Amino acid sequence: MARLPRLVIPNQLHHVIAQGHNDQPIVRDDADYQAFLTWLREAARQSRVAIHAYVVLPSRLQLLATPADDAGLSKMMQSLGRLYVPYFNARYARTGGLWEGRFRATVLDSVGYFVPCACMIEYQPVSAGLVADVAAYPWSSHAHHAGHQKESWLSDHPAYWALGNTPFEREAAYQQISKSPVDSAVSEKIWLATRKAWALGSEEFCRRLAKLTARRLAPVSRGRPRKAAAEQGAAVKQAAKARSARSSLRSRAKTPEKAG
Repeated sequence: MARLPRLVIPNQLHHVIAQGHNDQPIVRDDADYQAFLTWLREAARQSRVAIHAYVVLPSRLQLLATPADDAGLSKMMQSLGRLYVPYFNARYARTGGLWEGRFRATVLDSVGYFVPCACMIEYQPVSAGLVADVAAYPWSSHAHHAGHQKESWLSDHPAYWALGNTPFEREAAYQQISKSPVDSAVSEKIWLATRKAWALGSEEFCRRLAKLTARRLAPVSRGRPRKAAAEQGAAVKQAAKARSARSSLRSRAKTPEKAG
């Protein structure tokens, strides 16, 4: 079966994951993190991709981003590779690519999933055991959202603005929400949708999204549709009855009549 194209829809929120090859490091020290973020900012600017949330882990990059066109995410990741990988290879005397295959991405309903996904992304260093407190990790967007240190290159999403009428209200609300890990059921939905590249959101969101792309947004249900299966079952029963009737007629025709 042919692989479906990556699900990218302009002006929609996307969760993006890029993994280091064989889970190997993509950054090793503070200088690498700083260089990586510098080139990520430049790649996003050139590709017209708004970055809303991010985390750079030793072997993984995760983003919440909105591309201006359907090629934006791919252009951004290609540009990041052209800028950062030569630096990393030269610094550590290595050759070859840095990423494990294609980056993964899917479209999320921002109304229900922006804040949970942003918090999930920024909580990854705690989940990985790198820090004990989400605020202690310097290489994510948490400090920006919590109001500790603003990053001008980040684009605040409308779903973040909806947390409060003032910066203080938004930051306080975000701090409160991000104290604990995201509900495991919600995180699993986000991870699964991103790995499989299926849209994640309400039925209404998916209906609206379907008008913007010809690509399937969800897996095809296994098995026959119920109506078709029922119709086929009825046809099988009817055919069986007809065979039984013909068999009965043949049997009668072969039986000699008794003398009266």
